[in-house]
Amino acid sequence: MADDSIKTSVDISSEKDIHWKQDISYGDYLELDTLLNAQNLRTGAHDEMMFIIIHQASELWMKLCIHELCSAMEKLKADETGPAMKMISRIARIQEQLIQSWNILSTMTPKDYMSFRDGLGQSSGFQSYQYRILEFSLGNKNAAMIKAHADHPARYDAVKAALEAPSLYDLTLQLLSRRGFDIPVDHLKRDWTQPYQASDAVEAAWKKVYTQGENYWDLYEWAEKLVDLEHRFQTWRFSHMKTVERIIGYRRGTGGTAGVHYLKKALDLRFFPELWNVRTSL
Repeated sequence: MADDSIKTSVDISSEKDIHWKQDISYGDYLELDTLLNAQNLRTGAHDEMMFIIIHQASELWMKLCIHELCSAMEKLKADETGPAMKMISRIARIQEQLIQSWNILSTMTPKDYMSFRDGLGQSSGFQSYQYRILEFSLGNKNAAMIKAHADHPARYDAVKAALEAPSLYDLTLQLLSRRGFDIPVDHLKRDWTQPYQASDAVEAAWKKVYTQGENYWDLYEWAEKLVDLEHRFQTWRFSHMKTVERIIGYRRGTGGTAGVHYLKKALDLRFFPELWNVRTSL
């Protein structure tokens, strides 16, 4: 059907008002020359390009997650739950992109991977300092994990700062306390480098939020944002584990990790334990 009122393409050669000589171009603003020339293949294997790009893109998405998470934590300190929820919701959308990346990587067969695996040397996703900052900031504290970054002072300092700071959940409990909930003192002031321990009193506080949601609407909504965040993070972990299992089975990882065995153990970790436990008692 022909219809002159509908245009399916634009002939930019006829646009006389477009000025191509500008103070900054699209490519300059995004620094595309640097970005698109950062894929330095170490072998001639076809799938190495996909492998590098997926991991580089994932690191960019994680950078944005950290940007949003740090801002959300600052808003939470100031009792500004509305902006904090918007930022956490954005992280959830970013997580969808991270999960999808495993679907792309899973198109690689064991033979494809082995064609360039030796070129990776001892490099491993286990060494991602941005991932470690995310884990620490969400509450999965493990001081031993910072050793992997000891040879890179700037990275080490960034990971160490996240380890020593209150997590998103620690700040959430402080918010509950400011709102009048009975949160144990040892959960409000503690050694932030240590793993969080679940508390019956904290679970009781969340039960009150859930059963009296009309009185604590923003806290009720915030709780669900946290559950959604952890749900997606666990989905990402599961997709990671299954993709690795699909490609290398139970072989050890390139960095010397236990591979799938290690990734399966990570599925048992919880960032916000009482928010999951309370569902049983509601």
